Amino acid sequence: MLDATTRSGGTATVSPRTAAAELAVATAGPASPTGLTTRVTRVLLSPWSRLSLLVALLASAATTVVLFQPQQLLTNGWPPQLGGAAAAVAYAVAYGLCTVAFVPRPLLNLAAGALFGSQLGLASALAGTVLGAGIAFCLGRVLGQEALRPLLRGKWLKAADGQLSRHGFRSMLAARLFPGVPFAAANYCAAVSRMGLLPFLLATALGSIPNTAAYVVAGARASTPTSPAFLIALACIALPGLAGAVVAWRKRHRMRGH
Repeated sequence: MLDATTRSGGTATVSPRTAAAELAVATAGPASPTGLTTRVTRVLLSPWSRLSLLVALLASAATTVVLFQPQQLLTNGWPPQLGGAAAAVAYAVAYGLCTVAFVPRPLLNLAAGALFGSQLGLASALAGTVLGAGIAFCLGRVLGQEALRPLLRGKWLKAADGQLSRHGFRSMLAARLFPGVPFAAANYCAAVSRMGLLPFLLATALGSIPNTAAYVVAGARASTPTSPAFLIALACIALPGLAGAVVAWRKRHRMRGH
């Protein structure tokens, strides 16, 4: 049997098997930084890590809102440095960020009407609504969808997911028109489903017009509570809410009967 190396004329010839083993040991080394970086990256980009990041971002946003209290705009007014269209654009951006941080939209709509009047206030509030919905949708889609979709095992969750995935525009339009569906809940439910971003934004813009307009007009005419415009806006706010409560009560009653 021959040895791994045979000496001939002072030179050593290494067999292929021995050379491959030595190359593997030399390549591996004591620790591979590339392998460690890959493992760390995989952990940080895992579905549950991204979901944890989403929860942390939303909690931080909600805490910031509690500390800075943007609702003071209703009493203190908009900063005097901004005016006209620039103020409306700035308010739309602030509106969108506040909705992501769970600030109630009725409050923001009332402020839009009080600050900018009916027409400019409605345009600013609708732009902020679409912006906030889009931000929430993208955050939920990128950071939460992959972790949450495997949890859709309940009957109601599967039904909602199927409805949004197959009939996204129609379902979201109904959710925006129906006063009992929370804005943030609809955003993140759509993000977890397979609904597209463009139908989601379009349905949000169209479905949010009636409710947003009612609150904006009420905010713009709050100084004259006996005016016809204020009373009509108040009726447009109260009647859909009452109808939604009746529908929810009847459905709950039927479920108990079965």
